[in-house]
Formats: sequence, structure tokens, C-alpha cells
Amino acid sequence: MSAEPANNTTATEAQKSLNRRYVGTKETFAYILDDIAQSFNIGKYDDVFKMNILKIDLVLQSITNSVIGVWDIINDLLLAAIVDKTRTRWGKFKPWLVIYAVPGVFLTVVYWALPMFFGTQGVGSNMSRFAIYLVLQIFSNLATSLISIVRQGMTATITPNIVDRTRLITMANLLSGFIEKAPEILMGLLIDIYINSDKNQALEIANNVAWQNGYNRMFVLGGVITAVVSGLFALFYAFVAKERVMQTVERPSIFSGIKSVITNKPLLLITLSEFLGAFSLNSGTNLYYINVLNFASMSTVVGIPGAVVSPLSYSYVPWARKKFSTKALWIAGSHVDSVLMLGVYGAGELINIKGKKGYENLAVMIPAFMLRETIWMFFWGIRKVIPEEMRNEAIDYGEWKNGFRTEGMTGVAKGLVTKMVGTAKGAIQPLLFKQFGYDPNATVGNQTQRARHALFWMCTLLPVVTGILSVIPQLFYDLQGEKKDRMYRELYERRKLMQESVDNANENISNN
Repeated sequence: MSAEPANNTTATEAQKSLNRRYVGTKETFAYILDDIAQSFNIGKYDDVFKMNILKIDLVLQSITNSVIGVWDIINDLLLAAIVDKTRTRWGKFKPWLVIYAVPGVFLTVVYWALPMFFGTQGVGSNMSRFAIYLVLQIFSNLATSLISIVRQGMTATITPNIVDRTRLITMANLLSGFIEKAPEILMGLLIDIYINSDKNQALEIANNVAWQNGYNRMFVLGGVITAVVSGLFALFYAFVAKERVMQTVERPSIFSGIKSVITNKPLLLITLSEFLGAFSLNSGTNLYYINVLNFASMSTVVGIPGAVVSPLSYSYVPWARKKFSTKALWIAGSHVDSVLMLGVYGAGELINIKGKKGYENLAVMIPAFMLRETIWMFFWGIRKVIPEEMRNEAIDYGEWKNGFRTEGMTGVAKGLVTKMVGTAKGAIQPLLFKQFGYDPNATVGNQTQRARHALFWMCTLLPVVTGILSVIPQLFYDLQGEKKDRMYRELYERRKLMQESVDNANENISNN
């Protein structure tokens, strides 16, 4: 008879905890700034930077991607084990956020400043440039892996309240979108002004070096300025953020961490889905926009209606979570864009205007991409919030099943098999460009017809066909409904007992 009231009391207390807001205004603001910092850059044009500015040979790019892919897998495992064993008075993740700040910014600044050292040299003309590029990629990957593990872990422990956590993630994604896109929008506009100027068209070959140097400086300034600003945002968050989910005193062994991942069904399904999705080959739209349509601001223009819809999409995420299962929302958020991109591909291939294929015509591609972008933005809030919350729930599930948390190993495991595929893909993709005749030395708009067509179908049809199998594991996801409610009720009771034990120990120490 006594067990029933105890369970009801626990359930009531757990429910009350869901109404408590742990993260205050200042910390929420810092979290939003950190979210902005992750996207406040011109990384969208990194493919253009490597191919058309640094002019790294496509075969050497393939080698680099292979080396970095293997290195990424190795350092992920080592860093995850180190982070999971970290126990300090400041927390498990906060010290790493502070440690990363300065070297992370420095590496990014040096990377974007490379053109100032190597000028306009052609492909393969200077192996010292490639050597420095490779070393920078190795150290940058190490820093990126560390901060990825730490940021994910920090989000999972910043509050024990799943409602509070969802609110935080939703606010960050909603509000950061108004700022984080500014650098890439401005950069696209500057590229368009530069490559479409009459002066550029009239330049003699002797003056092309001066034009190229100016083009290079535009990337350097954009990369350096955004690196410094985002670094300051991230550092502010590092000092303000707090960890509120307690860690066990005992440090889990590497074997225990791996075992906790293997027995985590939700995590395995998420990982398998991402693994199958990682086979999706995608050249990205930037090379297509710039080299075929001669319009770097294409993404900004077609995204204008979606920019209105996107913020609204976050408003109905709570409603959608009540009305639909996590599984249904996960599938919808993951695959709507693929269906829409097939429509874009069809328009580009089937429509002809005055003997010109649709994929080379702005009059066809602007409305096609705009329609796709607008519809997709209706699902944007779901796409951004649901997978992030599922990852945090998978970490909580591991604690529920094993009695300890392994945020580092869990975060790494989810991406490990994906990175294995990504390593192979990173080696193949530059070779595909080479196979279809892409020339890094060609001026903007002067790729061969074969290369132009390849740039189109490689960013529309190819990613859909090669990534469709990722839907299969999503059909078996079951951490929802009563199962999830029971998990959080039991976790609440365990954490309460752990906190009481720690408080009693501290009181005994104080009394003695």
C-alpha cells in the first residue's frame, strides 16, 4: 500500500520540476550568443575558397580529406574519453569551453589569411602552401572535435528540465537566425558585385593579378572578422554558463563508456540513420550558383519568403510535439527537403526557354528554388529542435539504463560511423569534380558545359538518391509517450537521492 503513494509523490514532484525554469535571462542570452558564434562565419563559401582562392589541387584535396577523416575518428575517441573523465570544481565541460577560445580563433584566423601569403599562384604550383593547409586542417579538426563534444555535453547538462532545455534550444535557433546569416548574405552580395562588374569583364590579362588580389582580400577580411567576433561570443558563454545535471563521482572507464553507447537503443537508431544519410553525396549549391548562374546571392534572394516563414516555424514546435510522435516529426523534418529538391531538379531538366536549359536560366531557377525554400522553412523549427532534443534524450536514456552519464562518448559515437563514411566521401567528391571536368583555374562562368550540368545535378538529384535509406532506422524509434515519461520520473528520483547524498557528505565535512 505504501508504494503507490510514494510513486505518486515522485511523479508529482517530477511534474513540478518541469515547471521550474533553471536557466535565467543572462545565461539564456549567453547561450543564444554561443549559438550565433557557431554560424557567424563565411564557411558557406569555404568550397569556393578552397577551389577558387587557395586553388588546392583536386587530387590533393582528396588526399587531405582522407587524412583528416582518419584523424577525426582517432581524436574523437581520445577527446571523448578525456572529457568524460573530467571532474573539476567548475564542472565537466566549462573548463574546456574556456581553454578552446583563444587557439580556436587563432587557427581560424590563420586559415582565412592564407591567400595573403600565397597570392594568386595556380593549382599545384607551391607544395609549401599545401603543407601549411594540411597542418592547419589537422589542428583545426582537433579543435573543432573538442568544442563539438563540449558544446553538446554542456547543452545536455545546463538544465535537468527537458521543457526548459527545449525552450532554450528553440529560442537560440529562432533568435540567432536574425544575426548569424548576416556574414554569408553580405559575402554573397560582395562576390556578385565583384564578379559581375563591367570593370572585371574589361580587364586585360596583365591586370588580372590585381583583381584577384582584391577578390582574395575580400575573403580574408570576411573570414578574420567573423572569427574574432564569434570567438568573443563563445568566450562570454564559457564564463556565464553553468552545469546543473550532476555527474557521478566515479569516472567511467573507456570500456564502460563504449558499453553504455552500445546498449543505448535510441542512440543506435539515430546513429544508424545518420550513417545511412552520410552516403548522400552533395556538391552544395554555392559552386552551382556562382559558376553556372553567376549569382552568389541566389541563396539570399530565394530565401526571402522563407525568412518570414522560418521564425514562425518555431512557434508551433510545442504544438507539434503534443500532436505528433517524435518519430513522425523526425521523419518529416529529415526528408521534406529531399522531396522538394526533386521538384527543383525536374524544373531544371525539363524546362527550356529560348533553347536554354532551365538549370542555366535564372527565370526558371529563382522561382523553383524559392518555392522549395519557402515550403521547407515551414518545417525548419522541427528540423532544428527535434533532432537536438532527441540527442539530449538519448544521453538521458544512457544515464537511465547505466547509472552514469557519458556525454562525450555518446556525442562521438553518434557521429563516428558518419565520419567514417564522410572520410570516403571526402576523398571521392573532389575526384568527381575532376571527372566531370571542373577546372579550379577557370574564371567565374567559364566552366565547360559538362561541368556546369554536373554542378546542377550534384546539388539537387544526387544527394536525394544517395541519402534516401536514412529513413529506415527512423521507423523504429520508440523513446516517446509513456516510456519517455517513466524514464524522466525515475531519473528525477535518482538525481534527487544523489543530491541529498552529496549535501549530507558536505554537511558532515563542514561539521568535522
